[in-house]
Amino acid sequence: MSGGPVAGGGHAVVRPRSAVVALVAAAALGLATGRFVLPPPPDAAAHPAARSGAAVGGASQGASAHATPGGSVPTPAPSASGSASATGATGPVTTVNLLGPAAFSPDVGIGQIHVTDRYGDGVYANSACSGEKTLTQTLGGPGAHFRGLMTSPRTAPGDPTLAADHADQVAREVAADALSPSLAQNFTERLLLEEVPCQEEPPGHWVFGRTTTLRLAADVTASWMGTYQGSLNTTGRAPEGKEPCGGIAVLRSGNHYGVLEVDACLGTAAMDRVVRTALSQL
Repeated sequence: MSGGPVAGGGHAVVRPRSAVVALVAAAALGLATGRFVLPPPPDAAAHPAARSGAAVGGASQGASAHATPGGSVPTPAPSASGSASATGATGPVTTVNLLGPAAFSPDVGIGQIHVTDRYGDGVYANSACSGEKTLTQTLGGPGAHFRGLMTSPRTAPGDPTLAADHADQVAREVAADALSPSLAQNFTERLLLEEVPCQEEPPGHWVFGRTTTLRLAADVTASWMGTYQGSLNTTGRAPEGKEPCGGIAVLRSGNHYGVLEVDACLGTAAMDRVVRTALSQL
């Protein structure tokens, strides 16, 4: 899963090699300056299914950073290290590296969650931010592991990792391995950049909150953003002092990388716990 993201609505033709060099340079510049300049989301008008219910889990003490106006975000401050013995993964990703039902206990009963796996290609993350692209179209590569966690055994006809009824989706994880840890880091930076534009949306539209970074080791990191319903978005950005309702995380451990979407209505502390568990397992 490698290669450049699909270009936006301009007319200039960019050769694939030049596009990759430009993306890597942009990511390096963003890390050096603390600002990522982002293109507009491919489908800014799309609205995912609204989540219902109060968020479970209280506020977390992990460090976080606010996205700045104008489609850029400062490099988030890392939270406290989770484990001094954590080391980056090596070798291929297998289903052992994917998140299991126990990670959502006690917020969602373990016995309520059905798990489905597949290997291949498909849409990933939030299509309103990343566009209706498959992971291979964005990054290239042979494929990835997809896992769906749902409260119903009924799945979508075209993808068994998606619930037939979106309300039954607890989470969905996509994970793969890169040829090297540095390439995995490049991939995670690109995947995160696709989601950041959704931190700014018109009032009344669902929106992602600020980016929080977790660091368990130098090459074991995750960045996640909570999801806020449109009724809480009165300024074009996520409200301060309110709990999210699920969210999205981009993960990296050594040469492994992935995206975790949490559809269950989890608050900050529960999201932090789930993302830490996913990162430790990856």
